[in-house]
Amino acid sequence: MHKGVSFLIRYLGKRIFFMLLSLFLIITATFFIMKAVPGGPFTSEKNVPDEIRAALEAKYKLNLPLHEQYLDYLIGILKWDLGPSFAEKSSTVNEIINRGFPVSAHLGAQALLIAIFGGITLGVIAALKHNKWQDYTAMVLAVLGLSVPSFILASFLQYFFAMKMGWFPIAKWEGFEYTILPSLALAAMPMAFIARLTRSNMLEVMSQDYIKTAKAKGLNTVTITVKHAIRNALLPVITYLGPLVANILTGAFVIERIFGVPGLGREFVMSITNRDYTVIMGTTVFYSIILVTAVLLVDIAYTLIDPRIKLSDTGRE
Repeated sequence: MHKGVSFLIRYLGKRIFFMLLSLFLIITATFFIMKAVPGGPFTSEKNVPDEIRAALEAKYKLNLPLHEQYLDYLIGILKWDLGPSFAEKSSTVNEIINRGFPVSAHLGAQALLIAIFGGITLGVIAALKHNKWQDYTAMVLAVLGLSVPSFILASFLQYFFAMKMGWFPIAKWEGFEYTILPSLALAAMPMAFIARLTRSNMLEVMSQDYIKTAKAKGLNTVTITVKHAIRNALLPVITYLGPLVANILTGAFVIERIFGVPGLGREFVMSITNRDYTVIMGTTVFYSIILVTAVLLVDIAYTLIDPRIKLSDTGRE
């Protein structure tokens, strides 16, 4: 027991160290890339007098040497003070994140559930009905989901289900019915990938000897599928959850813009247009924290679900 706990602590410590190192590299790269981009947050079509520009740069400490700005930014992140917004003078980056992230989290969680449960359901049905019309139908839907870009699918959903059929609102975020179309558009591609992944792994698992033995013992298809096949077939799907969270988050940028969803993704796109560098860097850091944390949780879940995976170092018991 104590040995297993020590292995778990050592494993978590190693993973957390690499997670923090990844965050540091992302923060550093984001800061210097933003500083290397031509122009500035106060660049506009009309010329700003030099005196006003100098006063603004002094106010936001943009006149300091680059290494001092970098150190100030690192200290601010440690204090979770991401600075003011250049475009929204009355808001800070923290306030923008607090305002937009709950909406993005709602949309992302809803799309994540649709992608996981919809993809697994389609994949299991396709595997159990191999080479039948159910299999062909599920795979056609999967190919379409992987082939059609999310922004094209979003426009189609708006045109057909909102404008033509009138079943759902075309945009905005004012109730549950407003969440359905953007969630479907966001979930389509990962759901299709999960369906194909589940189908291929289910077919492989169903051909294993222990499944044949269970059938020979007279166990019904539901028991074999639920108790024996799905658990082993879903291990690759669990591995995909880390990249899946990344796909959901990055895909939400475009979807939120198309559907007028007041989430953090839309704020990020608008900050690029407005050259609001503090918002760009702040949201990048925030999303990076979410992504590396999701990858860590997926790794831990994978080791818990599959007992064959050891937390100890390779070659050691």
